[in-house]
Amino acid sequence: MKRYSAWQVFREGLRGGKGWGAAWRTPKPKKQYDVVIIGAGGHGLSTAYYLAKNHGITDIAVIEKGWLGGGNTGRNTTAIRSNYFYPESAQLYDLSVRLYEVLSKDLNYNVMFSQRGMMVLAHSEPEMEMAARQYNAMRLNGIDAELLDAKEVQKRAPLLNFRQDARYPIHGAVNQPRGGTGRHDAVAWGYARAADALGVDIIQNCEVTDFIMEAGRCVGVNTAFGEIRAGMVAATVAGHSSVIAGLAGVKLPIHSYALQAFVSEPYKPVLDTVVLSPAVGTYISQSDKGGLVFGGALDRIPSYGQRGNMPVQEAVIGGLLEVMPALAKVKLLRHWGGIVDVTPDSSPIIGPSGVEGLYLNCGWGTGGFKAIPAGGYLLAHRMATGQHHAISRPFDLDRFTTGRLIDESAASGIAH
Repeated sequence: MKRYSAWQVFREGLRGGKGWGAAWRTPKPKKQYDVVIIGAGGHGLSTAYYLAKNHGITDIAVIEKGWLGGGNTGRNTTAIRSNYFYPESAQLYDLSVRLYEVLSKDLNYNVMFSQRGMMVLAHSEPEMEMAARQYNAMRLNGIDAELLDAKEVQKRAPLLNFRQDARYPIHGAVNQPRGGTGRHDAVAWGYARAADALGVDIIQNCEVTDFIMEAGRCVGVNTAFGEIRAGMVAATVAGHSSVIAGLAGVKLPIHSYALQAFVSEPYKPVLDTVVLSPAVGTYISQSDKGGLVFGGALDRIPSYGQRGNMPVQEAVIGGLLEVMPALAKVKLLRHWGGIVDVTPDSSPIIGPSGVEGLYLNCGWGTGGFKAIPAGGYLLAHRMATGQHHAISRPFDLDRFTTGRLIDESAASGIAH
């Protein structure tokens, strides 16, 4: 792998860019691997990378039905944060933030992680009390946090609606300074390039049609390219997790929904942080290209459709204009849908599936992108060592049997 640097950019500019070469290989699949990972999105690629880098397991195939990063990894609003309530969730998502902070250097690829902060607005005195509760929980969990009053919020985001007659008057906010945004494509490409350099095979346009089972154990997969056997198989397929698990006879406590997002045409800088208003269910940031990126709550009809629709568009944009009326004349460039996998407690599943040899990384709901480094890191640890990492143990599938749920939907007020 050629190392990227300012000198290499300058050198290749003089040479007309002829020396770059492909970022990763396009290999033909072998008949046998130590590990097969289904899904070449962020979580699948990061799992392969950390298996190779941290545990020395390089005989890995990452199999993707479509193209690399073409699922939820390329269909999200790129927010990265760890402002969760329960200690288990805070540890999980802050591991991801810490890994994101060094990811560009680690992968030798700029993932454009911008720690511009994230503010969660409070629109009444009772909401300010809940904001203080969230702030205190974050600090107790070791997460950076600030409790802001209305004047401090206005100083950081003057585009918000601070009129006295506003339907949702702004009383303050909880801010996480280390939160921010990253570039979704760059995260996928960076992990793919680094994993490939360590010997991982990334096989695109290769659909998995079934699992190979012997004596109750998963020993490989049947694919569009034929049979591929493996010592271990991992499924990291986000919204289609229940479909893939069903092929092995595993019924997951997951429902899949469409989550729609929007981006405007480019504008000059008007917002240098991420803003979420739970009251209207809308969040927004501005990308490095100038587009305003925003979204809202789930479309509450279970679906696998990756497209937008007018009722949700109206609800999200209407909510956005309640808190940012100055954006009324902004023109939309496009909107789309990603398929999110939601568990009953809105927390992920990391670890064994219940079928020997088959592992799961799923159930992230709307939090999948922010958790890519941690999801891969923790699943790789579980597969390589046979034991849970202390951070991933609470997120094992067995919590739905023991009843030790981590209900972030109620605790953090997240939309899913």
